[in-house]
Amino acid sequence: MPVPRRFDRRPPERDLTRINERIRVPEVRLIGDDGNQVGVVKTAEALEYAQERDLDLVEVAPEARPPVVRVLDYSKYKYEQEQKAKAARKHQQNIVIREIKFRPKIAQGDYNTKKGHVVRFLKHRDKVKITIMFRGREVTHPERGEMILQRLADELAELAVVEQRPLQDGRNMTMMLAPSRALMSDGTDPAGDGTATTPGGSPGEGAVAVADANGDPNNSSG
Repeated sequence: MPVPRRFDRRPPERDLTRINERIRVPEVRLIGDDGNQVGVVKTAEALEYAQERDLDLVEVAPEARPPVVRVLDYSKYKYEQEQKAKAARKHQQNIVIREIKFRPKIAQGDYNTKKGHVVRFLKHRDKVKITIMFRGREVTHPERGEMILQRLADELAELAVVEQRPLQDGRNMTMMLAPSRALMSDGTDPAGDGTATTPGGSPGEGAVAVADANGDPNNSSG
């Protein structure tokens, strides 16, 4: 749970970038304000070079030997870096994993309904975990589950790619479908109704929503 601002006693995050007098190594590899490399010089000379141009000396590669520094307007540089990071976060796609459950003896009508849910989730650019639930002696006939999963993968070949092939785990058999490259590259609103994808975490992981035959994401059914 986030700490309310008025109770947050943690110090603000420091900018750890070394600039100007904070660069204390004896010598550096200097890149001038024109982007060209000046060469290895004494740090004091590099700082004087920057000050003559009314700019900052900024360490850009601290792990190099000697460290690489550039002469630039640090305030402008920092602003541009923040804008780039902001743009990257804006375009990052959150991955949501949905789950649809089938029974090995599912009726055609129920199959069509659940297949429709899978299509809807894929078009929303969500991944879909398909689970075949075996009961009793049904588990002795895993080929029935494999047939359903293979049929679904074949029928949705234009919308989905099989990210995880059918895998038996106890009384369940699962397969993971991911949106096809064509769907992911489509720049239109994935939901078609102006809604955004539900946040789900880092790519490859996400929230798992289970949908029943009526599409209710809070219930599961076979």
